[in-house]
Amino acid sequence: MKRRESLPIDLTPLIDVVFILLIFFIVSSVFKKEELALILDLPSSHAKEVEVDVKQVAIELSPKKLAYKGKEVTLEQLERNFENVLDKKQAVLFRIDKKVSYEKVVEVLDLLQKYNLNNLALITEEETSKP
Repeated sequence: MKRRESLPIDLTPLIDVVFILLIFFIVSSVFKKEELALILDLPSSHAKEVEVDVKQVAIELSPKKLAYKGKEVTLEQLERNFENVLDKKQAVLFRIDKKVSYEKVVEVLDLLQKYNLNNLALITEEETSKP
């Protein structure tokens, strides 16, 4: 009587799938952009770049909406969030659409001043040189 020799399990397809998943997750995490709630048309400027830190306060202002750390909020909700900010020296990144009225900008700036958040950075688009 002949004995059948058992074949070993081929791990090559399993390893291929694991590597493909690993590459997918690495690539998708590298290209993850800063999460922004509003699509804004920012004014252009020649100012230097500012490094963005996760701990920083990020405010976005469009003509009709306001966002705090990537989530839409009202002015009252924004004020409640400012009350919870412990480090008053942390940078506040302020993205303002160029079509926003000056009055709305002043309202947010007044809130920042009320809670002593004075380290302000206005975010703009980089101005491109014209030939």
